[in-house]
Formats: sequence, structure tokens, C-alpha cells
Amino acid sequence: MSRKIIKTEDGSHTFYIPEIDEHFHSIHGAIQESMHVFIKSGLQQIRKEQINILEIGFGTGLNALLTIIESDKTQQKINYFGIEKFPLSEEEYSHLNYSELTGFECNPTFIPMHQNNWNEKIKLTANFKLHKIKADILDIDFTVLPRFDLIYYDAFAPNKQADVWDKSIFEKIYLNGAQGAILVTYCAQGSVRRNLIQAGFRVERIPGPPGKREMIRAIK
Repeated sequence: MSRKIIKTEDGSHTFYIPEIDEHFHSIHGAIQESMHVFIKSGLQQIRKEQINILEIGFGTGLNALLTIIESDKTQQKINYFGIEKFPLSEEEYSHLNYSELTGFECNPTFIPMHQNNWNEKIKLTANFKLHKIKADILDIDFTVLPRFDLIYYDAFAPNKQADVWDKSIFEKIYLNGAQGAILVTYCAQGSVRRNLIQAGFRVERIPGPPGKREMIRAIK
């Protein structure tokens, strides 16, 4: 599927996929959305010195970049696992403006995080190790991965990719989550909330990012 770079309302880039009429991030602000949903509502709620993070939908690498920046502030050690079925090409990721807008004009991590080999672990900073997994989430055996403290659920919307939001996926993630693990997602649909509850999570609707009234945070 073709992907077109567009600028969102906060000036940061995202991709638009015409074939399915879907954006990678909120058109109200890609960085604003990721900061609110995944960093403030997720990462900043965990006080552990070492954190295992699973991202469903590695995509542009924006969530990983913001996590690196946050870990640099807190000195938390992050083991980051990102699952992506359709990685960006060099032509695509090299034109994204996240490093510039986050104040990391000479950020040495954003391009390497995309360039490093898939299915291999790489140490990007003193506090951040990345393991990108090129695969369909439906095929992942979560039991071979470490227990996760935090899950960034950033797949395409349920009406575009319904099987990724199925209860069976949430059950597997729940079983491989540490006690107290947090799952955060921009999605607040009732069907997603019910599937998370049936999988075992305690679910709460909390205020969403700009342009969205609510989002979901689920806790094991």
C-alpha cells in the first residue's frame, strides 16, 4: 500500500494510506498524541528502574523515539520490543521531522533505529535497547519474549484491522504481562474495552489526546 507523508496540526509528520483511508497518527498532532497516550498515560505511570515495553505497530518509530527521550530524563533502563509487519523504507523514514521537532536536531538514534536489522537486539543509548520484530502480530509467540511491564497498542483502528483487536490477542498479551502491567491505546471503542475486560484486564477510560475525548488504559 502506498503511504504519503502529511503534516499534522502540531507540525509533526505522519503517513496517510489512501487505500484504506487511514493515518498512522492523529491529524491533530502526531507528537501530541504519542506524548499523551503512550508517554504520559503509560511510561510515566511506571516507577520501575528497568522496564520491558512491547509496541504493537512500530510504524514511524515515533513512540520509540519519545521513549528514548524520556528514559534519558529518568535514567530508566528500557528493553523495547516493536512489532511491525510492513516496515518503512529508507525513503520514507528519512523524511520524517520528529528529531527536529523534539529538539534532537542531531539525534543519533532515530535513523539507526530504522536502519538496524530486524529480529536483532541493538543498544541505541545507555538506557535503551531495541528489538524490532518483523512479523504479523497474529503469528507472534509471546511466551518467547520477556514479561512486559508496558504495552503500547498502536495498531490501525478496529474498523481497518479488526483481527488485531480480537480478544484472543489481548489474552496472549495479558498472560505475558507482568503483574501490574499497563496497556495504553488511543482507541476507546466499546468492543475493544469489552475484549480487554474479557481477557482479564481492569480497564479505565481516561481523557484522550487533542481531538479525541477518551482513550483506554488497561491494567493487569
